[in-house]
Amino acid sequence: MKNILYLFLFISQVFFAQGRFESANALYQKGQYKEAAQVYENIIKEDKLHSAEVYFNLGNCYYKLNQVAPSIYNYEKALVLKPNDPETLNNLKFAKKLTIDEIKEVPKVGFAKLIQNFTSIFDYNTWAKISVVLGFVFLLSFIGYYFSSATIAKRIYFVGMFIVLVAFALSISAGMSEKNHFENDRVAIVFSELSQVRHEPKKSSTGIILLHEGAKVYVLESVAGWKKIELTDGTQGWIDSLTIKEVK
Repeated sequence: MKNILYLFLFISQVFFAQGRFESANALYQKGQYKEAAQVYENIIKEDKLHSAEVYFNLGNCYYKLNQVAPSIYNYEKALVLKPNDPETLNNLKFAKKLTIDEIKEVPKVGFAKLIQNFTSIFDYNTWAKISVVLGFVFLLSFIGYYFSSATIAKRIYFVGMFIVLVAFALSISAGMSEKNHFENDRVAIVFSELSQVRHEPKKSSTGIILLHEGAKVYVLESVAGWKKIELTDGTQGWIDSLTIKEVK
């Protein structure tokens, strides 16, 4: 009886959240971006509905309101749930044009770049699904090889098994690499209008660079109200933890 009640409450909550989502969309269509943003925020906070669509629409609201940091932050949140989404990436590109800082991104080169380009084709969940399919294909190939009586057929099945096995190993490795990247890649967005990056985790330390609202950084570690960050150009330093907000 309790399980049925919990299921009913869950379904009711989902339908209620969906209704609020539609009402927020209607407000956005009317150009009431501030009101729509508030409804989206309430959906995330109260209904705990964390979907790429909610964060994407919320990012659009803040973009229309010229609020740089919140728009970039929510687009990044949407990409966590739906990686490589073309529409989100496109809107994020426009939002970044509103930022003041022009920090170059140092790309990886050589073999490391080739590996990253390959593994980032899919997110780790998709790689896992591909691995399951390849595992099933390998099993079918093995059954065909085992029960086949013709020599040519056995050779074909054997070669197919070898190819599928290699592909299976590559998909497993790519998935593990992407999962490790996802868990260790601590993206954060600067929310403060101005924030000084310092050599040491204390206010008396000399500054390295001054960041503005909307700048993207990567958190490396945390120490008593400070976070060690790395910029996209490789510069590292310490920043007041209250001035940034981590995406994950």
